[in-house]
Amino acid sequence: MGKTRLEAFSDGVIAIIITIMVLELKVPHHGTLEALLPLWPVFMGYVLSFIYVGIYWNNHHHMLHTVTEVSGSILWANLHLLFWLSLIPFVTNWMGENHFETAPTVAYGLVLFMCSVAYMLLAWRLVHHHPKNGVLAQALGKNVKGMLSVLLYLAGIAVSFAHAGLGFLVYAIAALIWLVPDRRMERALLQADEQA
Repeated sequence: MGKTRLEAFSDGVIAIIITIMVLELKVPHHGTLEALLPLWPVFMGYVLSFIYVGIYWNNHHHMLHTVTEVSGSILWANLHLLFWLSLIPFVTNWMGENHFETAPTVAYGLVLFMCSVAYMLLAWRLVHHHPKNGVLAQALGKNVKGMLSVLLYLAGIAVSFAHAGLGFLVYAIAALIWLVPDRRMERALLQADEQA
């Protein structure tokens, strides 16, 4: 079956996730800069979560651009990813409202970890649905960045039990790794076009 509905639905869900996150930012009742100070944990959580959702949207777009069709198992794998992404606004708000206390920061890391697992599961289903020498399989390669991210999320979770602020920093480092442009998909698509 075609991939158009999967892409459109995913884009819609991700847009709603971002909208929910921004709606959680409460406007201070006073018009002074000091009134913003108590909101810094919520805002920092929002910024990091916005970056994460943007990274997933960007990579999801590129990944689906490398394939031509989807199957029922791919649809379910995509829903699995969207489920975990949809929890980001909740854990972001919980963590920010509680000023990076241990339990919310650990929960945030667990959601990030599950998002990465769900994304890799979706990629695996797409690779197995298409030829082994397909564009996506070539682009992913050994997926070093993906595996490094998983390890960083686990490290962030562990560190959060000792110092939640440091756990948040580890999650931010994992996001920075993905902000460095990853040209694997674009290179694989370009090579496929040249060979066609």
